[in-house]
Amino acid sequence: MTSEQQATFSGLQTAIQMEIDGKEFYLKSSKAIRNEPGSKLFQTLAAEEDIHQRVFTEIYNKLKSKQQWPDVKIPAHDTKKLPTVFKAAMEKLGRDHTALKAELDAVKTGMDMENKTLDFYRNRSAKAAFNAEKQLYNAFAGQESEHFSLLQDYYEFLTSPADYFNKKEHTSVDGG
Repeated sequence: MTSEQQATFSGLQTAIQMEIDGKEFYLKSSKAIRNEPGSKLFQTLAAEEDIHQRVFTEIYNKLKSKQQWPDVKIPAHDTKKLPTVFKAAMEKLGRDHTALKAELDAVKTGMDMENKTLDFYRNRSAKAAFNAEKQLYNAFAGQESEHFSLLQDYYEFLTSPADYFNKKEHTSVDGG
């Protein structure tokens, strides 16, 4: 096995474990969060991490058996679905929602995990031996970036719901 192949396998193994860890964290956190929108957000993120893990595992197994990069279709990611669901959920909670410390900690941990995963995928893409490998890591880096943005929005909502709504609604006082 060449050093490029070893790096590819090592990268895939790390990616699989990161996605498993992410899924477990989000599922655990979804049960601890006491508001429905936050819980659903974490459940959705867990499901997305599960999809990522399955794709990486499929590629890993195909590489092990064929010794060449497989033609794997990366699942489509509906970039508009999650933010729309999230926005509706935040509106349901309203401007006066008060967050618990545990909820804030879970969101911060999720943001940190998404950043680390994003950095790893960008790094792997830059070092990829195969074009398909580069495309895979770039696609998943984009999805992890979206996850981070959703968590960041949720954190902003939790820490200051009124400011969050003002920012998202782009309201201002004209004074005239």
